Amino acid sequence: MPRRVVVRRSPVHGRGVFASRALEPGEQLLEYNGKVIAWSAAIRQYGKSGATGHTYFFGLSNGRVIDGGQRGNSARWLNHSCHANCEAIEIEDRVFIHASLAIAPGEELFLDYQLTVDDLADEETRLSYVCRCNALGCRGTMLAVGS
Repeated sequence: MPRRVVVRRSPVHGRGVFASRALEPGEQLLEYNGKVIAWSAAIRQYGKSGATGHTYFFGLSNGRVIDGGQRGNSARWLNHSCHANCEAIEIEDRVFIHASLAIAPGEELFLDYQLTVDDLADEETRLSYVCRCNALGCRGTMLAVGS
């Protein structure tokens, strides 16, 4: 069976994940791999890196995080879209990416990040979460509605 996805340059942002064949709704495509760490460790690591909003962290419901920057795979290159064609399904400490719509060969795969941030007081912080998806009805942010 041919590979389901390939990573290449994205018109949305940096690298992206693209379908290399037709994908069906509900089809499991990838597991989001990486080192599972505490959020406190992720925050410390983020601060040391001098990062400016770009990470490979995937928050888990148990308060831990998968750091796709450590032992990660191509799932870390999934970009955000306000009209995503994939969804993340969490099972214990694992996250699986499934197609939520039919996806044509060559089409980029997207998740709706729905990020939450404790403090959006300054303009610089808000600007680091600007959405670049250009989808019809784009909400203009990678943040969850109401954040």
